[in-house]
Amino acid sequence: MLEKKQESEKFSSNLRINNLLGNILDQLCPFLEEQAYYINELTAIGRALSAQQDPDAILDMILTQARRFTGSDGGTLYLLSNDGRELVFNVVHTDSLNIRMGGTSGNPVTLPNVPLFCKNGQPNMNNVSAYVANTSEVVNLSDVYKTEGFNFDGTNDFDTSLNYRSQSMLVIPMQDHADEIIGVLQLINAKDPLTQETIPFPSDTAELAMALASQASVVLTQQRLIREMKKLFESFIRSIATAIDGKSKHTSGHIERVAELTMMIADKVNEAKEGPFGCVRFTMNEMEELRLAAWMHDTGKITTPEHVVDKSSKLEKVFDSIELVKTRWEVIMLARQLEAEKSKFAMVKEAADPIKVEEIDTACKSDILQLNNDLNFLIDISRGSESMPEEKMTRLKNIALRRFSVGSTEHRFLNDNELYNLSIPRGTLTNEERKIINNHALMTIKILKELPWPKKLSNVPVIAGAHHEKLDGSGHPLGLSGDQVNLQSRIMAVADIFEALSAPDRPYKKPMSLRETIQILGLMVEDNHIDKNVVDLFINSGLIYEYAEKFLNPAQVDIR
Repeated sequence: MLEKKQESEKFSSNLRINNLLGNILDQLCPFLEEQAYYINELTAIGRALSAQQDPDAILDMILTQARRFTGSDGGTLYLLSNDGRELVFNVVHTDSLNIRMGGTSGNPVTLPNVPLFCKNGQPNMNNVSAYVANTSEVVNLSDVYKTEGFNFDGTNDFDTSLNYRSQSMLVIPMQDHADEIIGVLQLINAKDPLTQETIPFPSDTAELAMALASQASVVLTQQRLIREMKKLFESFIRSIATAIDGKSKHTSGHIERVAELTMMIADKVNEAKEGPFGCVRFTMNEMEELRLAAWMHDTGKITTPEHVVDKSSKLEKVFDSIELVKTRWEVIMLARQLEAEKSKFAMVKEAADPIKVEEIDTACKSDILQLNNDLNFLIDISRGSESMPEEKMTRLKNIALRRFSVGSTEHRFLNDNELYNLSIPRGTLTNEERKIINNHALMTIKILKELPWPKKLSNVPVIAGAHHEKLDGSGHPLGLSGDQVNLQSRIMAVADIFEALSAPDRPYKKPMSLRETIQILGLMVEDNHIDKNVVDLFINSGLIYEYAEKFLNPAQVDIR
């Protein structure tokens, strides 16, 4: 009997314990489920914030989710100003008043910034948001008008003007990974989910809002660092472009103009609704690749000797050797005049016929005139602004073969190096110098491939390095042809050629008119060097005139 009684009591005790545990679990499960829900929500919000790229959308999302978690009617998201002395209103929401300012609303924020310091330089502790920013403390107020220590004049003005009643307020600091303040999240008027009456912010929802603010701070800091790194990279690219353009006094602004024209053409491609580009659309990443490639297309020129980059005439090296030719011509003409004077002196001494003396003067003047004509011819062809037809080449060779004497030493009118450079058929570069110049495209590829490009920008080196390729395979540096030359590079090639032909700031050549540049582009299309569709789009869309109005001299615009 005793054993049965003990077993019965044990059973009853276990039953009571089980019932108690059951009651505890019944009470705990909803709480655990609620916590799991909020954790899942925070995780989902974190993923959404991380995936969002639009800064305004991120700010809107932060305030919207914080208000949803806390059931608040309104809220404000402040960010620290660049100088760190003010809180700047970025997003403002008030549901009951249907107010949306900042963020993605399209409505500008009209509220004044909140100063973090007083006129005497001390931290501003009177304004609650400034206090939170200066102390990194969370402030949870049940009723702002029954709170001492803070100045709510601004809140009162807001309430009075819009017939609103601000009551409960939760103000949370937003800090980066170094615990530095980046902003403040301010929530107003928590609502009871059943009665919709304004209530104080419960401690548990305040904790959730703080967790969200912390998560949002990480995302905002990440976005800020990305923007700063991008800005630094952009500045670096532009400084390199400036340095490259600065290597030559004749190409200032070339890279910037090519970059702008390249993107203008790419925009037109994206706008096309019919024709060869009707179905072509560059993605945002492809546009970014093209823009960076255009800014860096001449990066390889940092390895090109300055005297080659800057060679504006055929005889220019460290200095223009045409000056040596001019000096030599003075010596030649002086020697010819001296020879004539010696001949006349000998004849006068022997009482020669005056007519013969006059003949010596005439012959000397004729030779001097011819020497001046020859010198002007050499100066003219040294500019390289025109091609060298066969008759000019023959005249050059005949001049080079002539000789003059200084004392007992005989010299050629032109040495081998001068003859070789002056014989350049087109432009100012020898074959060797042109290879050095052309090598800049290959060096561009090599230099840019050394950079750790992200996957979405991995084509920048290829696009930048192919701007001198030709569709028939005769270009450089890789001899690509046809579809091997991507569309971005084809666009840049047209922009690069057009800028070089029309640039009005080249002191060594006259800028071509639009009519002339269009003719040359047409010939290059016929030779299968550049893309006909890109050229047609550039001209027929009117983009060529838009560019001309911005960058060319009015005198160059000879067609419409």
